[in-house]
Amino acid sequence: MNFSWRELPKLIVSILIVFLAGAVGTVFTLKEITTWYVNIPKPSWTPPNWAFGPIWSTLYVLMGISLFLIWREGLNRKDVKIGIGVFAVQLILNVVWSLVFFGSHNIAGGLVMVILLWISILINIVVFYRISKPAGIILIPYLIWVTIAGYLNYSVYLLGI
Repeated sequence: MNFSWRELPKLIVSILIVFLAGAVGTVFTLKEITTWYVNIPKPSWTPPNWAFGPIWSTLYVLMGISLFLIWREGLNRKDVKIGIGVFAVQLILNVVWSLVFFGSHNIAGGLVMVILLWISILINIVVFYRISKPAGIILIPYLIWVTIAGYLNYSVYLLGI
């Protein structure tokens, strides 16, 4: 698959969609990092706070590229529409996790949400892979990071009970 410069607006929109969702999640997260989150018990292996921004930014770019690779296959295809729908669900769950965990300070609820997010990302990878192998493969780092985040959420839950 060759990239055509005429596709650049579609690529930019795809990445912007993901970053806008990330920005909504950040509204619930940012102020809590230095207030609530800093004071809850966390495992010794918790990544440093400064690492989260660059990691999520990288993942958002990859997610946007993945969305673009599916979108460019054509919205007239049923599998593409389903794939974009699955992508939308996981993106919404990503935002909802931030709302529940950081916004509501609900660690157990966050754990439930991150499990649902993980499952939806796995489904997203499979659905995208069937349409475009690269689109599915470049979501694997996202699944790995959410696995780490999920285990961190679980560890925080255990330390708090």
